[in-house]
Amino acid sequence: MATILVIEDDITFLSLLNAHLSGAGHAVQPAEDAAIALRAIVTSPPDLIVLDMHVPYLDSVEILEAIRSDPATRDIPVIVLTGSADDETYARAYKVGVQDYFTKPVQSEDLIKAIATQLAVAARKRRPSKF
Repeated sequence: MATILVIEDDITFLSLLNAHLSGAGHAVQPAEDAAIALRAIVTSPPDLIVLDMHVPYLDSVEILEAIRSDPATRDIPVIVLTGSADDETYARAYKVGVQDYFTKPVQSEDLIKAIATQLAVAARKRRPSKF
C-alpha cells in the first residue's frame, strides 16, 4: 500500500479519486490547495503525488519546483491530472519533472495503472545496486 497525496481543489473530484485510489489499496492524503499540499509533503512525504495544475494559492509549477528543489522530496513521482489539455501546460509540467500527465476526465483504471508503474519505477531507483 502506498500513500498518495492528491492535490485537487474540486471536492467532488477529490472524493471520487479518494474512493478509486483507496479501492485500489492506497492510502490517500487529500489536499485542497497548495498550502495544505506543501505542509503534507514536508511533514509526511507521500510515495506519489497526483497534482491538478490549477489549485489555489500557488501555481502548480511552483509546487513542482518546490518538490524538485528539496533533496528530501525531489524523487517523489508526480502524476498530473488536470483539465488543461493545452500544449503550454503540458510542456511546463514535463519541464519541471512530472512522470505522467492525464487530462480530465480520466479512466480510473488508466490512472491506477500509471500510479502502479511509477511506484514500481521509484522502488527500483531506491534499491541499492548489486555492483
